Amino acid sequence: MSSWGKYKANESGKNSWSQEEAFEKLTTFCAYQERCPWEIRRKLYEKGIIDEKAEQLITELIAEEFVNEERYARAFARGKFRLKKWGRNRIRMELKMKEFSEELIRKGLSEIDPEEYYDTLLTQTEKKWESTHESDSFKKKYKVTQYLMTRGFEMDLVKEAIESLISDQSQ
Repeated sequence: MSSWGKYKANESGKNSWSQEEAFEKLTTFCAYQERCPWEIRRKLYEKGIIDEKAEQLITELIAEEFVNEERYARAFARGKFRLKKWGRNRIRMELKMKEFSEELIRKGLSEIDPEEYYDTLLTQTEKKWESTHESDSFKKKYKVTQYLMTRGFEMDLVKEAIESLISDQSQ
């Protein structure tokens, strides 16, 4: 049996939880890894719990320290940068999608060390440059720039990193 236990089917055929069962399941869900209210609302919606009941559960989880948006934003930014090599723009966009305030997004992004960020950008630029097989240097620069932009790195830093790489290779 899954960690979500036994369910009773509601009218729509979806599995649903009682309020007590939901709180118990959500504490496990939140203890496993950092969660934000947006993710919890999604999980509750899947189980047929919406509106005031969902908000009441989220309020309880926040009160019990199972959910902390600042802690989540900081962990999310650190993890996506270090593990997935995402840039600030991509991290910002993902947090906005999860309905985080600008203040919390800024706090999350403050977890990224500027020197480590630029070193990561240079490493990613070099890797992509080496793996891009394009004889036309203009097209190659374009492809590498597009790749780094989709990873969420800022255009000015991407241009700087590519120029740095090209000047190092020509010396």
